[in-house]
Amino acid sequence: MDPQLTGFSAIQRIDPNIFIDLRYATTNNFTHQVIYDFTTAIVRTGTAQKLAAASQAVQAQGYRLKVWDAYRPVSAQRRLFEVYPDPDFVAPPNPNFSHQKGVTLDLTLATPAGQDCPLPTGFDDFSPQAHRNAAKTPEQEYYYQILDAAMTAAGFVGYVNEWWDYRDADMDAYEPLAADPNDFAD
Repeated sequence: MDPQLTGFSAIQRIDPNIFIDLRYATTNNFTHQVIYDFTTAIVRTGTAQKLAAASQAVQAQGYRLKVWDAYRPVSAQRRLFEVYPDPDFVAPPNPNFSHQKGVTLDLTLATPAGQDCPLPTGFDDFSPQAHRNAAKTPEQEYYYQILDAAMTAAGFVGYVNEWWDYRDADMDAYEPLAADPNDFAD
C-alpha cells in the first residue's frame, strides 16, 4: 500500500462538506458518558479519500454525509466495551480492529442543512431493527439505498448488524497505528 495513504487525515480537510457529529465526544450516545476528548474526526488517508468519493456521490443527489464516529483510540474502545461487553455490537479493545485502526466510519445521510434523513434506527441502536437486512419503511429504504450505494461504490463494506457502520474494503492492508485526533484540530 502507498505509504502516503496509510497515515491519518482529518475528514473535513479532505472534504469540508461532510458533517462531523462525534457522538462519543458528547453524552449523546448509548453510554451517556463522554468517551473521548476530541471533536476532530480522523481516519486513514486512503479511507478518507474513499469517503470523499462517497460524499460526492450523495451530494450529486442533494444530500450530505454526517459522521458519528471514525478513528477510536484503544482506550475509548476499552471504555465502550466495559459498558457494553457484547461483541456483536461493541468490539473488544484491539489495536488491529477496524475503528481502532482508523478504517471504519459510523455515519448517516443528512439533508444539506444537516438534518438526519429518516433511516431505520438512531445511532447505536442494538435492536434487530438496526441490522442491514431488517424490514424498512419505503422512506427508510430510499435513504438507506442512497447511503449504501455511495459507500459501496466508494470501496466500503457494511457491517451486517449496524446499517450505519462502513469499513474500508482494504482494511486488512492497514497495520495498527495510533494517533491523537487533537493533533489534527484546526
